[in-house]
Amino acid sequence: MVGGAGAASLIGWQSDVSLRADELRKSGKACILLWMDGGPSHFETFDPKPGTRTGGPTQAWLTTIPGVQYSQNLPALAAKAADKLCVIRSMTSKEGDHYRATYLSQTGYLPTPAIKHPAFGAHVAMQLGSLDSELPSFVSLGDLERSPAAKSIGGGFFGANVAPFYVAAPGMPPDNVAIRTSEERFRRRMSLLSRVDREFEENGAGPTAVIHRDVCTAAARMALSPTMSAFDVSQEPMTTRAAYGQSEFGQGCLVARRLLEAGVPFVQVTLPGWDTHNKCFETCQKLGGQLDHGFSALLSDLEQRGMLDSTLVIWMGEFGRTPEITRATGRGHHPDAYSAAMAGCGVKGGQIIGATCPLGAEVVDRPVSVPDVLRTAATALGLDPDLEHETSVGRPIVTLDGGTVLDGVLG
Repeated sequence: MVGGAGAASLIGWQSDVSLRADELRKSGKACILLWMDGGPSHFETFDPKPGTRTGGPTQAWLTTIPGVQYSQNLPALAAKAADKLCVIRSMTSKEGDHYRATYLSQTGYLPTPAIKHPAFGAHVAMQLGSLDSELPSFVSLGDLERSPAAKSIGGGFFGANVAPFYVAAPGMPPDNVAIRTSEERFRRRMSLLSRVDREFEENGAGPTAVIHRDVCTAAARMALSPTMSAFDVSQEPMTTRAAYGQSEFGQGCLVARRLLEAGVPFVQVTLPGWDTHNKCFETCQKLGGQLDHGFSALLSDLEQRGMLDSTLVIWMGEFGRTPEITRATGRGHHPDAYSAAMAGCGVKGGQIIGATCPLGAEVVDRPVSVPDVLRTAATALGLDPDLEHETSVGRPIVTLDGGTVLDGVLG
């Protein structure tokens, strides 16, 4: 009787989880992560310090919110999107190494040799992705210049089914997906591969063969699908393409919107180059122009299409930059104080969370951790941050390691 009761309880729990997953998918919520690879300077983006010895030549730009200023590198965001953005100026961590800080920012955990944690995008893909979708549930755009170490952060112990699908050059069809033969011949080849995989599985390969077969089947379904057109921005009016800017990042933001419309629940768009040890001001001005065009156009486009209420947009990098300016007009790594931003999906815009000191060196009001941001993001998307998962060796791991939902951020 006890065993029967336990089994019934387990079945009931599984049914509850499946029911919750179905309800989540019906919500139509999705997330876009604008990832600033290298560590963007808060001084040159959302927390300028003009007129101070640490502020450098970067000036402040008035936004549409009284008393709130962004840097001069973000005029469109200041004029058109400040009412939608919740800017967090009090991000802080102890991780000043690119890999460790990236891992923490994208998983909510510190790296460990024993476990490869799933990225936040993999959690979103698993819980919000459609099982019948012909496109991947996690797409990463513009990763060409990312380090191999950072690029390995993906599905973790969840496996390849929710790992990111990388597209190096946004705006163009992905590499290696064009069918080089007739569709009929391609399908025959896939049928043969499936039989080989099945024999491999029956002869002891087990889960490895199953994962390989599932990934190959999904890849073939994607290659043959008309939804692949979501990657092709040439179908957009020239005015729309121009609004996003002609950079790979800007076009990546446009592709992200198209992918969400096609049913992809998580898209990461990477803007590399923020590791400004040299020529910080010149580089940030160039990168800021790409960011400003793409980010502001994305928020405006999502709002006009009625998608912003169900789409969470996160802007962040792995850390900030030092107040000290080197002889090479650069700034070093600075995890003590930096900025992040969120918009959409119930986030209250037009506000600033936290503050740094007048020199931008340390947080003086409302320190915010990476787990705080990710827990807030998960809550906005309807995910359970404390949902327990099991690794391949049976170890229980919750979605996020600590953190609290940021007060006043969600409506």
